[in-house]
Amino acid sequence: MSRTEAGTPHDPRGAERFDESRAASTVARAQPDLEAGVKAIREMVKVLRPVPGVYRMVDARGDVLYVGKARSLKARVANYTQWKALSGRLQRMVSQTRSMEIVTTNSEAEALLLEAQLIKRFRPPFNVLLRDDKSFPFILLRADHTFPRIHKHRGARRAKGNYYGPFASAGSVNTTLNALQKLFLLRSCTDSFFNNRDRPCLLYQIKRCSAPCVGRISEENYAGLVRQAKDFLAGKSGAVQADLEKQMAKAAENLDFETAAILRDRLRAATFIQGSQAINAKAVGDADVFALAAKGGQICVQAFFIRGGQNWGHRAFFPRHVKEVEEAEVLTDVMLQFYEEVPPPPTILVDRDLPEAELIEAALSELAERKVVLSIPQRGDRRKLMAQASRNAVEALDRRLAETGTKAKVHRELAEFLELEEPPQRIEIYDNSHIQGAKAVGAMIVASPEGFEKSQYRKFNIREAQSNDDFGMMREVMRRRFRRFADGEEPGEGAKGHHAVLPDLVLIDGGKGQLSSVMSVLEEFGLAEDVPVVGIAKGPHHGREGREVFHFPDGREKTLPTNSPVLFYAQRLRDEVHRYVIGAHRAKRSKGITASPLDEIPGIGPARKRALLLHFGTASKVRAAALEDLRRAPGVSDKVARTVYDFYHAGG
Repeated sequence: MSRTEAGTPHDPRGAERFDESRAASTVARAQPDLEAGVKAIREMVKVLRPVPGVYRMVDARGDVLYVGKARSLKARVANYTQWKALSGRLQRMVSQTRSMEIVTTNSEAEALLLEAQLIKRFRPPFNVLLRDDKSFPFILLRADHTFPRIHKHRGARRAKGNYYGPFASAGSVNTTLNALQKLFLLRSCTDSFFNNRDRPCLLYQIKRCSAPCVGRISEENYAGLVRQAKDFLAGKSGAVQADLEKQMAKAAENLDFETAAILRDRLRAATFIQGSQAINAKAVGDADVFALAAKGGQICVQAFFIRGGQNWGHRAFFPRHVKEVEEAEVLTDVMLQFYEEVPPPPTILVDRDLPEAELIEAALSELAERKVVLSIPQRGDRRKLMAQASRNAVEALDRRLAETGTKAKVHRELAEFLELEEPPQRIEIYDNSHIQGAKAVGAMIVASPEGFEKSQYRKFNIREAQSNDDFGMMREVMRRRFRRFADGEEPGEGAKGHHAVLPDLVLIDGGKGQLSSVMSVLEEFGLAEDVPVVGIAKGPHHGREGREVFHFPDGREKTLPTNSPVLFYAQRLRDEVHRYVIGAHRAKRSKGITASPLDEIPGIGPARKRALLLHFGTASKVRAAALEDLRRAPGVSDKVARTVYDFYHAGG
């Protein structure tokens, strides 16, 4: 096993194997200053060596601005000191840089993998970002049971078995999984459900399971179904269909028409799966296809996922921060970040030459632990497949641009209606939820011109406001959101994250009372002039006609026509905050239903709580028990008994 200079094992995905050193000097000035940035980089160049690794540009607050990799760290980082030769984008980055963090690696391929990993972790504003909030679904055929289970899987691939995918969406994997269950009759239930059956479930009745739980199929015959499923998912669908046709003909010849009908239905399921593949990719095997389209300052990367010659769906990606970045570099960054989550197939088809193709192949081969090849299709089925991916990329980008144009227009009209100086880039919407003051929760959602920013949503458990005091609850939420600015603190200073910035617009679900509560807090913090606030309340007909009333801090009220796109947008924002806060309230209420008074006793875990309840029956009897009775409870030590007794008898 090879080792780094620090002596840690050679593991391409383990952060502990890298030798990391951090620049100690950080300039306190937060304003962009090109000279200060160049000075900080020059100080770092003095201690760097010509070895491969990854560097991070860091601003005055400690936030990562940019992650880059290098064959020679000293030479690559030194390029940033020649600021006249840098693009405008990189000059802006250098002007905000106040320190650097360095990680050395064993090779440039390792540096490339680590770069993608750190970009996914820190999401720096000067890197191309693949914005995809959800992991890709797979079909998992488990191998840790006598009768293996087939089911949908997301997340880390820790379970023992065969993984098939990725699929482009949950819908596509569910459709395929349903057809596979009809085709191979494999169980999809959990092991606990399987072990506690004494008769077949409904899936057996509708011919989607062979009921191995109650012995309706032997272990040997079930293993045969598993082998057929593996062959089918590996691309040998023709052989599986031919075998099913032979079995059906033999059953019909033997006048076993019931079995023949079952085999006929299984054949139809196989035909459905193959017919649902919109692309003929039999000659491709296992491959991913990437095509890029650019227009209007935006880029779309279209990906097709081909496994076993079958199309498992396609996905359009719209990476961020692509201005002033070469298209080939964008495609490279998208692919590397994508394969941080998904194992690379043996073949990756791309629509253009990539400047570091050999390095990318080496990095992905190391990641997959087998050879991975990049290829530009020139003829045949692969070329047709690439042409279709390119056409889909262009069409997806056109739809995106049309949608973005509509959103931009709505934001401009919203700014005009609400009398803002410019279209808002960050809108925060607030609402509260409770039942007669119980389990009160406040919520904030965030919207931008690109849509809802769900990673920035926030819940507030109401602790101070009196029950049924909606205005007090709103004041508490506002104080907790904006208190960091109470003493004239600048946005972003002294705190990290998206909540360290002021919104361009605050929308409150409520009328004059809620709006007045919000304004009192903003005036208290000196932010009344900096943060535009508007309340949205239902009109006299409670919104049945869409006549919501917009309340302004100066007491004015405005309405919009019922067919106004701005009104529809505002209603969508309000509905989203309703959905989020009601979900948070329900979760809190459900947790309260299952809570026990014993949860309040410090040092009493689930096992001891269960022992006390089993012995005494109820929490009230535990409270009334004498110390000697507590000591006699099974599994309760003298120390625990004393802790419980003292908690309920603090006065002696």
